[in-house]
Amino acid sequence: MDEQALIQSARQGDLDAFNRLVLEHQQVAFNLALRMLGDEDEADDATQTAFISAYRNLSGYRGGSFRAWVLRMVTNTCYDALRRHHRHPTQSLEPLSEDGDEEVESPHWMADGAAPDPQIKLEQAELEHAVEHCLKNLPEDFRAVVVMVDLEGLDYDEVSQAVGTPLGTVKSRLARARLKLRDCLQKFGELLPEQFRLHNKEKV
Repeated sequence: MDEQALIQSARQGDLDAFNRLVLEHQQVAFNLALRMLGDEDEADDATQTAFISAYRNLSGYRGGSFRAWVLRMVTNTCYDALRRHHRHPTQSLEPLSEDGDEEVESPHWMADGAAPDPQIKLEQAELEHAVEHCLKNLPEDFRAVVVMVDLEGLDYDEVSQAVGTPLGTVKSRLARARLKLRDCLQKFGELLPEQFRLHNKEKV
């Protein structure tokens, strides 16, 4: 059965069909929640809560990307969790440059990757820790879009649906988030790939 057929069956009360949808999207949903909340248990709870909400609100799905629709549930659940725990980032929402839409190259090396060599694994673990630190310092709205685009590989249209904002706003937030991440990661310059370090030196 294709996804739309599964959704239709789930709407009619077929739990098996819904569980198949959950299996298809649970990893990206959990990854987003983990990056947003920074805690595995909280991310697991948020993911479960989001899927329960999705099941209860299947009648509200109007077509388009089902993944984006689910991720909107996840994003809203994470926002609620952050508000409950008073974990709002303290950084300003103002852009770091006069041109808030400045394009910054997506650092695809931030995504997890296989590393068979122990030294490479150690370096990647340290880099991952640095990325987590910088992500936590991003405003919530910025964090959501950069995680979805740069770490989970969603396209702009899906992210726009997931966060419920216009495409132009998504692009602007992403550009600003990348600027903030770039500047934050310079504190961990020795961990960055050489090309990224050179790129930023030229920008200084």
